[in-house]
Amino acid sequence: MSEVLEGVRRMALEILEYAGMELVHLEMKREPGGHLVRLYIDKDGGVTLDDCSLVSRQLSAQLDIVDPIEGRYTLEVSSPGLDRPLFTDHDFARFVGRQIRLSTHVPLDGRRNFQGRLQGIVDGCVRMTLQEGREFSIPRDQVATARLEVEI
Repeated sequence: MSEVLEGVRRMALEILEYAGMELVHLEMKREPGGHLVRLYIDKDGGVTLDDCSLVSRQLSAQLDIVDPIEGRYTLEVSSPGLDRPLFTDHDFARFVGRQIRLSTHVPLDGRRNFQGRLQGIVDGCVRMTLQEGREFSIPRDQVATARLEVEI
């Protein structure tokens, strides 16, 4: 499945680059009745429903031609939302200064859930200023999930 996913990634990246957008995340899951292929896309100023629709139509046409996915599949294209997930080191560098919520695979300092202001990624660790004002570093390989917090 990783070979198929990589092929879909290449097609999506080509379409998104031409459209001035970025691929935030791509996943493929086996579900009853086929596969689910989900893309999260973004651009400066945020993506619109029309952007998602355009990418969906273009990628769907490419997938119909190349036909890399065996059997039935559902294609979903969406915005990462205001509470955008952070997946890559680039994401952690890009959103420095923003409030985030982060969970770890195992407890660190007696806890698995952290909230605070993102300071960046340094020497393979996500650095944050926690809500209580304390600086904290979390090894990147221990991050289970991380999301931007919606700031009003």
